[in-house]
Amino acid sequence: MPEPTPPGRDLLNVLDYETAAHKVLPPMARDYYASGAHDEVTLRANRAAFERVALRYHVLRGVEVRDTSVELLGRRHPVPLLIAPAAFGRLAHPDGELAVARAAAAAGITQTLSTLSTCSIEAVAEAGGGGPRWFQLYVFRDREVTRDLVQRAEAAGYEALVLTVDAPVLGYRDRDARNRFELPEGLAPESLSGALAKVQAEGAASGLFQYFAALIDPSLTWDDVDWLLSVTRLPVLLKGVVRGDDATLAVEHGAAGVIVSNHGGRQLDGAVASLDALSEVAAAVDGQAAVLVDGGVRRGTDILKALALGADAVLVGRPVLWGLAVAGEAGVRHVLELLSAEFDLAMALCGVQSVEEITRDLVAGRQ
Repeated sequence: MPEPTPPGRDLLNVLDYETAAHKVLPPMARDYYASGAHDEVTLRANRAAFERVALRYHVLRGVEVRDTSVELLGRRHPVPLLIAPAAFGRLAHPDGELAVARAAAAAGITQTLSTLSTCSIEAVAEAGGGGPRWFQLYVFRDREVTRDLVQRAEAAGYEALVLTVDAPVLGYRDRDARNRFELPEGLAPESLSGALAKVQAEGAASGLFQYFAALIDPSLTWDDVDWLLSVTRLPVLLKGVVRGDDATLAVEHGAAGVIVSNHGGRQLDGAVASLDALSEVAAAVDGQAAVLVDGGVRRGTDILKALALGADAVLVGRPVLWGLAVAGEAGVRHVLELLSAEFDLAMALCGVQSVEEITRDLVAGRQ
């Protein structure tokens, strides 16, 4: 397979990709990817939380040799960075999640595939070859649909399940409602079939809002976490935890990890920023499970700040979609390279040689 064409030299960081992506994406796709719930207060808060945190760096630490890798769920990752699940990748590029899979595999970075991906579980596994991958799960009213997705993910070599727990119903996104969001002809959630593969707008609300109301189970409880663990041999992480008491329950019920997340500001507007919730969750977990965080990560320094505040790794979603929209596989590769290189630079400038040396005292006022 030929190497992807490198993106233009004017794309120096993730924010450059965001600007470029907004120019090339159709308005409905652009707004779907970029929007948050209601007034988008939490969407903005996720980014502001990182910008409020200052770093107290060491000097004269001999940082010529650095190790950016981290151990997570039994696998050594080259950098504490994973790709967050994001629905409908082919809205950004014809290759969609397949391009993301190839780029992730080339970088050795874990891709988390959405239940609502526009390429199937099996096709993404084939495209990613031996690359690490997790599968994000929504629980449908029909439990057999959910069980089938789990079994297919296991058979296709996915290494973990990520159960989204902050979306019993879909947050109301004004931009999607104004656009009457729906998937264009030829696009569908390819891991599903029949009515489950149709995202169409009827009336004033977005098609996705209606899809969740009809098909996703809002009655989910901790008993359903137990059920999921009983039907899979894969480790299960709970995505959408922002409280210490919920994190404690996740560990008690056997979760292998929690992802501190407010769904990218797309669910409950006015919710706490992910980074601001991180320390409480990490303290509650107390090393008994993995702790990851997403929402607002745009620079390598953000990764370092998150680790200093208790995360084992971060996930990024929108930046990958921007890279995909601008330059397909090459764009995703470049975004991952930029964030990885910035993290390595941040480690050097903070005077740390390894991830294990990233401690809370590097963060001003947060000891």
